[in-house]
Amino acid sequence: MLAVLHTLTDPWADPVGRRALVEVVLLGVTGGALSCWIVFYNLSYSAESLAHALLPGLVIAALTGLPLIAGGAAGLLVAALAVAAAGQVPAIGRDTSVAVVVTTLFGAGVLLALSPSSPPGLGGLLFGDVLGVSNADLALAAGLAVLVLVALGLLHGRLLAVGFDRTSAPSLGVRPVVVDAALLVLLALALLVAVQGLGNLLVVAVLVAPGAAARLVSRRMAPMIGASAAVAVVAGAGGLYLSYYAGTAAGASIAAMLVAAYLAAGVGGGIRRAS
Repeated sequence: MLAVLHTLTDPWADPVGRRALVEVVLLGVTGGALSCWIVFYNLSYSAESLAHALLPGLVIAALTGLPLIAGGAAGLLVAALAVAAAGQVPAIGRDTSVAVVVTTLFGAGVLLALSPSSPPGLGGLLFGDVLGVSNADLALAAGLAVLVLVALGLLHGRLLAVGFDRTSAPSLGVRPVVVDAALLVLLALALLVAVQGLGNLLVVAVLVAPGAAARLVSRRMAPMIGASAAVAVVAGAGGLYLSYYAGTAAGASIAAMLVAAYLAAGVGGGIRRAS
């Protein structure tokens, strides 16, 4: 029993591990709750696009010493303006314009981060460093969690109305464009904060996989949100255990556990439907 206790507690024996666990819990609760709406509104591609589009801003902020959150916000603004401008060209179309802009910005960010002239460590922006979070990062993640959860609670009825019947929502006094904009703003805020711990390539996992897994085992939104948050937190902690004992990268381990949770939910849901 003592050996089992040490196995469970050793990863959190030092402040680095404890801060990483708190960060994972905060991002898991936030991402898990938001993930259900992202999946419900078919915004998974948008989440990935926004995450990739802010990479150049993150890299430039790191190179110039500015806060990463400011660089990420600037990157999102540039991406939004570029997509809007490209979408005005009839021969391109909206989907193609998004793909072109996001691919271009992501490629530029990767070139900057991996350039031989760039300082060491910028490559961490691609994969994150959840083990390197500071107390300030935790405070930012906690603020994000409170903001997102309160906003989702206030918007719950409107999100349901638009998600289930967009055409009838105006008759209930709900404007779909306002709800869509609010959800995208919450998504952008979550990306700005979570990308610092999980990295540009892996942050989408915590914003898509938990909701996708929860949707396989639940059809009502309230239990789905609870299940999604639980999946995100448990998978995040499991990823940290895997990283500690297997010596793997923490961000990649968390993403792998989230994918495993989705696969397990798919298998479990299939067995339940067959029985």
